[in-house]
Amino acid sequence: MDRLPREVIVNILSRLPFTSLLSSKMVCRAWRTLIHDPFLISKHLDAASGNDPSFILESNWPIPDQRYFIDFSDHSEGEVVVSKKLPAINSPITPMYSIDSCNGLLCMHDASRRVFICNPFTRLCTELPKLVKYPSLVGNLGFGFDRTTKQYKVIQVVFRRQLRRVGSSTTSTPTSISSTQSEVQILTSGTPSWRNLGTIPYRFIHSKSKALVHGRFHWLTQPNKNNTATLLISFDLETERFDQIPKPDCRCGSDKCFRQLMVVRGCLSTTAFHGNYGERLEIWVMKEYGAKESWIKEFSIGAYCLTPTLLQQEILNSGTNLRPNLFVRFLCVLRNGEILLEYKSKPLLVYDPRSETFREFTFPEMPNYHFKIVVHVGSLNWLHS
Repeated sequence: MDRLPREVIVNILSRLPFTSLLSSKMVCRAWRTLIHDPFLISKHLDAASGNDPSFILESNWPIPDQRYFIDFSDHSEGEVVVSKKLPAINSPITPMYSIDSCNGLLCMHDASRRVFICNPFTRLCTELPKLVKYPSLVGNLGFGFDRTTKQYKVIQVVFRRQLRRVGSSTTSTPTSISSTQSEVQILTSGTPSWRNLGTIPYRFIHSKSKALVHGRFHWLTQPNKNNTATLLISFDLETERFDQIPKPDCRCGSDKCFRQLMVVRGCLSTTAFHGNYGERLEIWVMKEYGAKESWIKEFSIGAYCLTPTLLQQEILNSGTNLRPNLFVRFLCVLRNGEILLEYKSKPLLVYDPRSETFREFTFPEMPNYHFKIVVHVGSLNWLHS
């Protein structure tokens, strides 16, 4: 190996699954130095975009700060290659809660609502400047990378219901109405404070319904008196402007069918639930970004599949009619065509659309309840890299 040109060694190492790259640090001091080189880190991140997704599974109960890295790279028939328990992150406050992931870095907050950027593998952790306005509120947070300026940015959108009085006390009884306004703040890495970008007339659905595609964050809005439709709104990290993106025409009869945004093979995607109780799940993919006609229904899962046998007894025991659209969350499509789904933050299931069958996804030490999953690429990256 010593006789190979450096660029050949870098090319080989950049193609390894991350857990194998970590092991390669043990080969010799030269490789350890090389693997920490920003160029190799960047090249490995680029290569990882074509692999199966990997995840951070986080649990803070009953033991705080339990994290596992689940790697599907080069998996065979959906079997897990690696499930690695991660050491606790170096932080003066525990527990820590993951919010978002970008380029191998986690955006997190603690119980005091302080926001941090951390690398769970190197255990490096830095606290971000405190929010001057609404410091006790953590709204919809997004953490992304602006490829133009080569800087990381954190955006926070805080919904504030504002009451204003209308009518004159001399002519009629004044009344109060509420307006839907969200305040937007942004922080650029390396700067000492947050910037206020003003207000937008939207209230976004829960932060899980967020996707970062082509340098833009995307959210679904909650309908209000002024706009009864669910809108798909984007935020460009480079221009720092909001825009509206066309939704798919899924003909379900209600905008409420859209519950989640995600990324499928690099494309902006959304789930749509059909029926009074969300009996059928469709996965729509925007093949050409920004083009309404490019939305394609990639998958459709029927009611008999959305409630697998292993969950039926649990639903019966609860005595409630649980709607699939309230407890099913799409995670990813694997390279072999199988779909990974999360059910009420409890079991993870792998669905095979060809055979229309499920199997439970598990690994040793996997917590049974109260866990959170964040799509995460393993990396030795850091902010200055």
